[in-house]
Amino acid sequence: MPAQADRAVPEGYRLQAGDIVAVSVWQEPGLEQLVLVRPDGGISFPLAGDLKASGLTVEELNQALKKRLKKYISDPVVTVTLQEIPGNRIYVMGRVNKPGDFPLVTRDVTVVQALAMAGGLTPFADEKHIKVLRTENGRQRSILFNYKDIRRGQALEQNIMLQAGDVIVVP
Repeated sequence: MPAQADRAVPEGYRLQAGDIVAVSVWQEPGLEQLVLVRPDGGISFPLAGDLKASGLTVEELNQALKKRLKKYISDPVVTVTLQEIPGNRIYVMGRVNKPGDFPLVTRDVTVVQALAMAGGLTPFADEKHIKVLRTENGRQRSILFNYKDIRRGQALEQNIMLQAGDVIVVP
């Protein structure tokens, strides 16, 4: 289910490829549309052309669009709202109670938090050999996670922050 901007997106959220924003310009009915942040991080909007959106906050994108539109509209009133964040998800699979994909809205979701989002481990889960699969520079990497150590309060450094696209595999 898509996260809605007014409910789930914290202040300071930075746009990423796959996000969908609604852009409207007051009293300009032809300048109202949903815009997809492309895989290259850019967007296209009438009169403003192509501009970079990935890495910007919603407010920064608003200001960039306003600046571009000033060439054609005197003092444009631009509204940008984040509608969906389908590209910013993590995935938890295997022996958890609720496997699936979960929105990664904030930048500080850890492995333990993701496991909690998935309803925790089932009784037959292998706590010592959980893996986080991450793609970096086009290559897949496996990061070992030992939940049993975490429960004991040991090796806490392995409770890493997750990134969009990470997959947690619980054998």
